[in-house]
Amino acid sequence: MEQEQKTASLEEQIQDVLKTCYDPEIPVDIYELGLIYKIDASPDGDVVIEMTLTSPACPAAGSLPPEVERKVGELPGVRSAKVNVVWEPVWTPEKMTEAAKLQLGMF
Repeated sequence: MEQEQKTASLEEQIQDVLKTCYDPEIPVDIYELGLIYKIDASPDGDVVIEMTLTSPACPAAGSLPPEVERKVGELPGVRSAKVNVVWEPVWTPEKMTEAAKLQLGMF
């Protein structure tokens, strides 16, 4: 039970740190944009994140995944952090949270 709480706490910390990462062309963090598809944090602190980008030609393609790995890897309790960039399913604006849509005036 304690191990489950530790993992849940780590996942919450990961979500919080992901909210500090921004696509340079969109003033909304990558978590709210819906670019994070999966967070898998093992009890040992190995983290694998599946994320996408707004498009394959995204100018942040070379910088955003390493930034995510670095920031997540700096969290206490994280032994390793790996980001897998995936293109399926394709990102669409519908993946954004309501807050992100509001912030971008999409209502």
